[in-house]
Amino acid sequence: MEQQKAATSGALQAPLTGPTNNPTAAAQALLHNPVAAQALANNPGASAAAQALLGNRAATYHPLLNNTRVDQQHMGVPGASISKPSTGEALMKSHSDSHALIRSDCGSMLSMSDDNVMMKQILATHAPDGREFDVRPLLDLVEDILNRATQHVDFLVKGTTQAQIEMEEKALQANHIAMLEALTYTIDRIASELSYKALGVSDAHATTTAIFNLLSSYTWDAKLVLSLSAFALNYGEFWLLAQIYSTNQLAKSMAILRQLPSLLEHTASLKPRFDALNNLIRAMIDVTKCVVQFTQLPSTYISQDVPVLATAMNLFPTAVYWTIRSMVACATQISNLSSMGHEFGISTTESWELSTLAHKLRNIYELLQQQLNLCYQYIEEKTDVAFYQLLLTLFDPNALHIDNMKVLKALIYDKDDKLPLLDGATKRRVSLDVLRRKNVLLLISSLEFANDELAILEQIYNESRIHATRLESQYEVVWIPIVDHSIIPMPEEMQTKFENLQSTMPWYSVQDPLFIKKPVIRFIKEVWHFRTKPILVVLDPQGKVVSPNAIHMMWIWGSTAFPFTSLREEALWREETWRLDLLVDGIDPTVLNWIKEEKYIFLYGGDDVEWVRRFANSARSVASASRIPLEMVYVGKSRKREHVKKVVGIINAEKLSYAWQDPTMVWFFWTRLESMLFSKIQLGRADDQDPVMQQIKKLLSYGREGRWAVLSRGSNIVVNGHSTTVLPTLGGYDEWKVNIAELGFDMAFKEYHDKLHDVAHPCCRFQFPTIIRTPENMRCPECHRVMEKYTSFICCHDDQGIPGSLF
Repeated sequence: MEQQKAATSGALQAPLTGPTNNPTAAAQALLHNPVAAQALANNPGASAAAQALLGNRAATYHPLLNNTRVDQQHMGVPGASISKPSTGEALMKSHSDSHALIRSDCGSMLSMSDDNVMMKQILATHAPDGREFDVRPLLDLVEDILNRATQHVDFLVKGTTQAQIEMEEKALQANHIAMLEALTYTIDRIASELSYKALGVSDAHATTTAIFNLLSSYTWDAKLVLSLSAFALNYGEFWLLAQIYSTNQLAKSMAILRQLPSLLEHTASLKPRFDALNNLIRAMIDVTKCVVQFTQLPSTYISQDVPVLATAMNLFPTAVYWTIRSMVACATQISNLSSMGHEFGISTTESWELSTLAHKLRNIYELLQQQLNLCYQYIEEKTDVAFYQLLLTLFDPNALHIDNMKVLKALIYDKDDKLPLLDGATKRRVSLDVLRRKNVLLLISSLEFANDELAILEQIYNESRIHATRLESQYEVVWIPIVDHSIIPMPEEMQTKFENLQSTMPWYSVQDPLFIKKPVIRFIKEVWHFRTKPILVVLDPQGKVVSPNAIHMMWIWGSTAFPFTSLREEALWREETWRLDLLVDGIDPTVLNWIKEEKYIFLYGGDDVEWVRRFANSARSVASASRIPLEMVYVGKSRKREHVKKVVGIINAEKLSYAWQDPTMVWFFWTRLESMLFSKIQLGRADDQDPVMQQIKKLLSYGREGRWAVLSRGSNIVVNGHSTTVLPTLGGYDEWKVNIAELGFDMAFKEYHDKLHDVAHPCCRFQFPTIIRTPENMRCPECHRVMEKYTSFICCHDDQGIPGSLF
């Protein structure tokens, strides 16, 4: 015994020559391998952390590392606790006791060929005692060893250096050392079982069962990781010697004993054998990682009685058995290579066994991965619900916040590892702090953002920035892009569209559309009623919603509507009257000049060229006869853009009247009109009997029919009429011209028109797309009765129309 101790001590103190400062060596030392530990402990090139670790661990090495075996009786008792023997007890184990562990049960596989019987035997060994530990750090270490080892074959054949990434030594010490001290003995026993049985004639099932007996008190994931750690010790040592034997005399001597020089000379011819091993090892790692991932699922959102997880856990015994069984097969192949040299050839049976095991593990892995994906889906649904509830709480009208940071982080990005915003002015990434305690307008849209909308909004925003000190300029806009999260990663076309839109915006925008989580999108759709048309949600400096959609205010009044609250919206409406300025404000300076000059103005629209021609000629003839200053402006129609362009061309060619040449002006005119109605609907005032609302609804309804005209004198609107009454009024000039001297042209026109209107009573229709909020009911602006509600399917054959328009 003293001689053995002396020999051991001498071996540990033998100097090494040549550098061994490599990742595989560091990982092996942490797993308590004597050869790697000795190489690092005495090598000046080793890292300081590894040296310190080995210095602290030297006294804990026990004789099992010196090929001493454990007690047979202790191993064979299912559920028995594993205690660490003293050095003397371990050394006194006789060779016959160790040999007794190697039993020849040639018929055992035949008698247990039935998987059900085999699984019952394995389940009988499973008696966890409640001990739990985080296996992930150990698994990371083992995976590092096996990855480097399986890469090494290609390294030797190709003669190229593999890129290696050093583990951070602080993390190694903090996460691994304490755990390894508690588990080293168990890992060593399994490693001994694997290497010792591999040299004998014991069948694989018997060896696998023995390992299960050793690990009876551990959970399924711990069984896998501990077994894989033991296998990594043996396999890693094999390739560690291959790496350093040419520069280290001790390693060279050991390599000669293992016939490594002879093997490495024939690496190319042995590569198919190692490829088969490596494929199986990769499958072992994948199954192990997958099982561990199940154990790390958050219990807050998923429990073992959930069917998707329960189904997966029923697969654990089979998965663990065949993975450990595969480790036994791999260990046997490595032992045969070491003992028989390069002349050892894998027999047909052995080759079939490796490929069959790899295939079996792949099937098991696919089943587990499928269930794991279902578990992740289940957890995602639960977390999404929880996050949605959090948003409801944060945006509760009664909730109080110091500032707007909490709500903005919940909406946009709740971590501190990235700068989530892009500053449109500087094109630099910035944090959410730039929005702290400011009025924030959340511009929410899909990637289908109409150029007209964007151009007008940008114009309003830039005008407000010219006088940045004014009260109405004290706000920030943030674009929140809404994309389909089922398409991840985003297609290149979608990404390009996003980047092009973002590059044109002068305000802040979310850096990545995927920052906006699915529950946030649900909240935006269900609570803020976003469909596809852009909305502008306004948050005050404390993050409270003061307007669920201020885009209508923005279209109608621009920055004058600051601070864009519902109260401000109500106040602005109280100041409005039915006048031409309201309809054309901010669109065309020419019309505004006519208003200042108190001219008679006909604002008209439609897409019927013949009616446009008849109306313009009749109006000009009546104005000439009455000797009044009359101007006319054609404002088109909200849809059928291409057709409207043709009408404008005819008007220009025949010089019928003035017409808006820019389609954006036409779009903005109709959008503002729609916004006036939507604003009232949002305020719950769609059925107000005030004249402004009634006239807006009439004009929108007439516009849908396609032919209409509004007559004003200066800003004062005289008539808002349908084609069925306006054109006949012009045609009946001879009947009412006698009243011009007494009433004036405007009142004489109105009196005659109203008589025709009382007889005609044109129908009123409103069609709301499903993409916007619709009122429960609406009163007719003509007769004031509640209108009937219908479901319509409409195709205007106009791809250039305004998406989401009323018409």
